[in-house]
Amino acid sequence: MKISDLKIQVYADGANISEIREVAKYSFITGFTTNPSLLKRAGVTDYLEFAKQLVSEFPEKDISFEVFGTNDDEIFKEAEVLHNLGKNVFVKVPIMTTDGKPTGNIINKLSKMGINLNVTAVTTIDQVRYAENNLSKNTNNIISIFVGRVADAGNDPDEFIKESVEITQNHPEANLLWASTREVFNVIDAQKYGVDIITVPPALIQKLNVIGKTAEAISLDTVKGFERDIKSSGLTIL
Repeated sequence: MKISDLKIQVYADGANISEIREVAKYSFITGFTTNPSLLKRAGVTDYLEFAKQLVSEFPEKDISFEVFGTNDDEIFKEAEVLHNLGKNVFVKVPIMTTDGKPTGNIINKLSKMGINLNVTAVTTIDQVRYAENNLSKNTNNIISIFVGRVADAGNDPDEFIKESVEITQNHPEANLLWASTREVFNVIDAQKYGVDIITVPPALIQKLNVIGKTAEAISLDTVKGFERDIKSSGLTIL
């Protein structure tokens, strides 16, 4: 497979504006996602200013911004603010609050208002169904399944992915997004399963350009890399 063979949509996942600008140069990047942890890691101090800047610079790409609220009232108010930033904005609403309360009521209410949603932190089939059941017909939304985090806990995500694809394929109001991507091969896997979108951190996006390289070429690149580091380090054995 070559990068030109990718049919799945690829979003960049991050909050470092310099990195976002760099990866946006790749034609296969069709959108961006971020979350509170990524904002903290990138040192963002003004969330709305950052969001406005991103929407202004990339008005043609889908962008997902997450609410911070921990109850329905806070989530609803924040969702309206984020939604009004631009037509290309998807409002990320977690599948549950920090006290474990499902957010179906607010998802249902926001969806009926025509707000594009990205239902996030989804890790079970029941949650996929729950999210889907609360989305209005003829709307445009995303359901983000956290495949990497499921696998990190030692669970095989295979059936989770397959059943999630089956559910969303039968409901056009929701695109399925593979989140918490860990390696380049996840992109190929996601496409094979029939996932609509995969969100990828900038470090992995750079590696997507080596898709299709032969194993022998990888071996050669590796030893050449070792040689460069040996020379630059000044280390010797003899």
